[in-house]
Amino acid sequence: MNIFRFSGDMFHLISILVLLLKIYATKSCSGISRKTQELYVLIFLARYLNLFTAFISLYNTVMKVVFIGSSLAIVYCMRWHHVVKRSYDRDLDTFKYQFLVLGSFLLALVLHEKFTFLEIFWAFSIYLEAVAILPQLVLLQRSGNVDNLTGQYVVFLGAYRALYILNWIYRYFTEARFSGWISCISGLLQTALYADFFYYYFISWKNNSKLQLPA
Repeated sequence: MNIFRFSGDMFHLISILVLLLKIYATKSCSGISRKTQELYVLIFLARYLNLFTAFISLYNTVMKVVFIGSSLAIVYCMRWHHVVKRSYDRDLDTFKYQFLVLGSFLLALVLHEKFTFLEIFWAFSIYLEAVAILPQLVLLQRSGNVDNLTGQYVVFLGAYRALYILNWIYRYFTEARFSGWISCISGLLQTALYADFFYYYFISWKNNSKLQLPA
């Protein structure tokens, strides 16, 4: 644990809280990709298969439970909440995310640190997380306009990954045997996917105008 990883975790947590606030306060999931949220459910379930078999720390266990529980709650609301589900942008959220799942799993079978059940699914979750934001970004690009809470959600999520890059750099220079090439490469790819959104978010903030993305 270091300040960069802790800060990244907090930004990740804030992004989830912002999304939950949007859903529960406005009773709307407009502008949110259900496909991205379903991918996050799959990511957390695959990554934390050792939840009940390996205890690292209370902090680690609590964060695992929070990430799994919150992602399930978001998907539940978007699929089955009688009010929230009406605002789902089904016509805009059409990204073929099955290809992301299949591609990530096949890559995990080829590129992994150890050929074990847990390690394969851990690598799968890392690869999938790198591209899980794509359905969300595509939906926002198709809709054009981005409300404040949705924009903040994406920004906090991107900041979390950027801070994790600093975490890996710090660990590389401070740990004798740091082996995190899968996380590093995937994290760099994931952060790069946010670059275009960050640019337009900054322009919107600078001009004090509503965030709009090019169609």
